Amino acid sequence: MSIASLFQPDHTVLSFEVFPPKRTSSIQTIYSTLDELKDLRPDFISVTYGAGGNLADNSTCEIASIIQNKYGIQALAHLTCVNGSKEDIRTMLGRFREQGIHNILALRGDKNPDLPPKTDFMYASELISFIKKEDPSFSLSGACYPEGHTECDSLVEDVKNLRKKVDAGAEHLVSQLFFDNSAFYSFVERARIAGIEVPIEAGIMPVVNKSQIERMVSLCGASLPAKFTKMMSRYDGNPDAMRDAGIAYAVDQIVDLISNGVQGIHLYTMNNPYVARRIAESVSSLLNI
Repeated sequence: MSIASLFQPDHTVLSFEVFPPKRTSSIQTIYSTLDELKDLRPDFISVTYGAGGNLADNSTCEIASIIQNKYGIQALAHLTCVNGSKEDIRTMLGRFREQGIHNILALRGDKNPDLPPKTDFMYASELISFIKKEDPSFSLSGACYPEGHTECDSLVEDVKNLRKKVDAGAEHLVSQLFFDNSAFYSFVERARIAGIEVPIEAGIMPVVNKSQIERMVSLCGASLPAKFTKMMSRYDGNPDAMRDAGIAYAVDQIVDLISNGVQGIHLYTMNNPYVARRIAESVSSLLNI
């Protein structure tokens, strides 16, 4: 089943993202997380491309296989190309096929300043086109950026680049995190005007702690509304209060998004099943209206 086929008029898709532990010795922790997430009945779970894109030490396929073949939940495996050759990508596609994984989130990936990028792929659109030619049976998703990619000069240029991903074969888009829903609504309007008609899923990251969110914002460039910054300042130094306030802020975002017809919510769980459960249970009755 393709991820794109999950999007229906009478249902708001709810999906989760998990990431492989940095150390293989900690791999058991992700299985404990999945044991709890499965009970929340997400439409699919995505797995980030772990170990900094290192093919030799990558557990993405293993974890995606557990999600799909043990728990019966559709898996969306991330695949980055900034540090990969065409042969590397072919190897990963073979691993995915062996495990019955046919949904891939195709990404360029973050550049590593200590590792010169390979040159077979410069952009995610090139990776998408390559996979489609190698094996059209894969269903492909792409990333999108409500406030524009940090390396893009303008929002107009950003949406043109997004259109290239869709034209290359992306059937579904997952957004980067954001904290201002108006930015997401403006982005969706730009995308539709540009002729992008595939499902667009809103990426939501609940605040767990201040340092975590500051790091993520520095990487993706998301703006912080006054309401959000006041919350962070108010509860900084009180971990439980920060967590609960962050959950409440995420739920408020999601309720507003669903009320305004969003096609899906992609929850960046940070491998924290407690937070995922609190949010999922708060909005479960809204998803099929």
